[in-house]
Amino acid sequence: MIGAVGLGAVAACVVVLVPMGMAGYHLSRNKMLFFSGALFITLAIGVHLTPYFPSVTDFVNTVSSVVVFQSRRDSCLSHLHDVVWDVTPDVDDNTTSLYYHKSWAWDASAAAVSACGFQKLGRSDAADLLNGSWIVVAGDSQARLVAVALLDLVLEPERMEKIRSDLFKRHSDYQIVADEIGMRLDFFWAPYALNLTRLLEGFNRNRNYPDVLIVASGLWHMLHFTNASDYGASLRVLRGRAASLVSSFEHDEAATGSVLARPPPHLFWIGMPTLINSMLNSEEKRERMTDALRAAYEEQLRESSLVRNGPFLLLDVESLSWNCGVRCTADGMHYDRPVYEAALHIMLNALLIESHQKL
Repeated sequence: MIGAVGLGAVAACVVVLVPMGMAGYHLSRNKMLFFSGALFITLAIGVHLTPYFPSVTDFVNTVSSVVVFQSRRDSCLSHLHDVVWDVTPDVDDNTTSLYYHKSWAWDASAAAVSACGFQKLGRSDAADLLNGSWIVVAGDSQARLVAVALLDLVLEPERMEKIRSDLFKRHSDYQIVADEIGMRLDFFWAPYALNLTRLLEGFNRNRNYPDVLIVASGLWHMLHFTNASDYGASLRVLRGRAASLVSSFEHDEAATGSVLARPPPHLFWIGMPTLINSMLNSEEKRERMTDALRAAYEEQLRESSLVRNGPFLLLDVESLSWNCGVRCTADGMHYDRPVYEAALHIMLNALLIESHQKL
């Protein structure tokens, strides 16, 4: 039905525009009317006969379904961060001390969110989604906390407790293979965009690409360089390397005859968190990591096209941490586990959307 209507619209445009164009060549009025009538009859017959030619019908239906899916995909991706928080005081039964219970959920009152069917994945579902995947997480402490949230989800609690201390070693890399689901995770300490650029160059050079790449950068540059324009320049270089990585992957897949055998790497950018200046744990941080400087760094990220129409999909930790609030951080920079769990589940649902799997 949609295909016939679409073809009818095209036919109408042709019937109107082609004779107008021919008029420019000074054809007689009678010839124009004859040509217009013949063209209209031909196209009308073609539209009505379309359902009887399966190949044409299939083509029209395929194009329509691609357009519908693309629209739904873009819509759902844009609503992934529609999250609401519940931060309520509670009392620990063992110590009788006050603490704050934090929980989050997608905004069920939003029609778009309901239509997309976002869901928090359990351990088995996450294991199915990430089965056989090579995941690289690289960046600063924010990236490390996302890596911890991911392993917390897919590993059994006993194993997670054994490796937790290794995960929190400062300024160090970490590798682990979850044999039970065939997932490999590499964490690289890479706090500057230059470090991330070199990492991507290594993937290209070795022709070895992760399935999922999750990166973060900005906090260290803000603290040690306090130069937003320099940060923006490094992001633009990184954007070029990321685009090159995707194109190199697609070229290699085509060269080996394995086109569409696997999708290109899924790229995610962890946004900087909301900084609460008064809570930062050193005088140097409070002096340098101001609200004004942070806003300048965010503007450079937007202008770099790294995440806006760029190769990376943003995991907006700024909005997640802001909405969770001051009760969700002890130092004004690193937030409690639920914030990074929310970022992780947003990423997993994005992977479901990108891989055309049912939500």
